[in-house]
Amino acid sequence: MSFVDEFAGRLDVAATSRVAIPSAGAGLDVPTAYRVQQAVVDRRLSRGERPVGLKLGLTSRAKMTQMGVDEVIWGRLTDGMRIAEGGAVSLGDHIHPKAEPEVAFLVEAGAVTAVAPAVEIIDSRFVDFRFTLPEVIADNTSAARFVLGAWQPVPYGIDNLGVLLEVDGRAVQIGSTAAILGDPRRALTDAVRLADATGVDLADGSILLAGAATAAVPLRAGSDVRVTVEKLGRASLRVGP
Repeated sequence: MSFVDEFAGRLDVAATSRVAIPSAGAGLDVPTAYRVQQAVVDRRLSRGERPVGLKLGLTSRAKMTQMGVDEVIWGRLTDGMRIAEGGAVSLGDHIHPKAEPEVAFLVEAGAVTAVAPAVEIIDSRFVDFRFTLPEVIADNTSAARFVLGAWQPVPYGIDNLGVLLEVDGRAVQIGSTAAILGDPRRALTDAVRLADATGVDLADGSILLAGAATAAVPLRAGSDVRVTVEKLGRASLRVGP
């Protein structure tokens, strides 16, 4: 078994068994990490899931500085990750899930045709959410689940819309879409460029999660999570045991 297949297998087992693995530290480079990511996602597809889009990570300058990079990273979305608006996510299906407020784009013919508020659930397969940059890439950028609100026309001034993350009706994070690359529309430019460079298909009807607008918040069983984005509306989910 190759290193890529072995590492992908460990990450897949960690996700399906909900038992985190320790970070190995140095020893994995970024190109190899994306090959591992592909192998991880291929395992999901072999179980009947289908690709529905891409997600970007490290889209804030603060996170780039923290990780010592000047480039966004990306991962893949499948239909098995999607939760219906207002639906439930189970803590027992994850290791240490967190919620982030996002903006989602609907992509047609290489252009954004609609936008929606979104909640992304991230869940690192590494112990204590500690990993190197290549490791989080290999782990499909900690992708776990996502919820989309209603699709809307792209509003004027999307570069600086207020974002609110609430848990049980209490504001826990307040931010702006400006935190996403200065303007979340830049996410499409980056996604198209990255997809072209790696041969990944950003097909018509693809969903693009542009990146987090605030820090992530750990999920708690029994809570209600809601994201509100100015001019775009809301996306919400319930957290079960």
